[in-house]
Amino acid sequence: QVQLVESGGGLVQAGGSLRLSCAASGRTFSNSAMGWFRQAPGKEREFVAAISWSGGTTYYAGSAKGRFTISRDNAGNTAHLQMTSLKPEDTAVYYCAARLGHITLWTYEYDYWGQGTQVTVSS
Repeated sequence: QVQLVESGGGLVQAGGSLRLSCAASGRTFSNSAMGWFRQAPGKEREFVAAISWSGGTTYYAGSAKGRFTISRDNAGNTAHLQMTSLKPEDTAVYYCAARLGHITLWTYEYDYWGQGTQVTVSS
């Protein structure tokens, strides 16, 4: 079992930055791939970024590439999403997710989800 709690969301102006954190509990965190997803009102949940259990492999959605950076600290049981050059279209609830096994960008392959943290980018 892995329990996930996100933090770090908030209101920021366009062009600003935010760092989201995901605190994980459970002994399997270091064996879990981690992902960040987001869901805007009226839209489906979409992939943002993912990182392998070792941190050696990362995937990014096209909208995130070059602006967002995913990282993890297995000793601290945390994962992070550093977001820069934020745009109003980045406004959404951001979720972290975990799965035992290999990295993936598919929502349905993740077993554990946090409750989400709101990110609002004003123009």
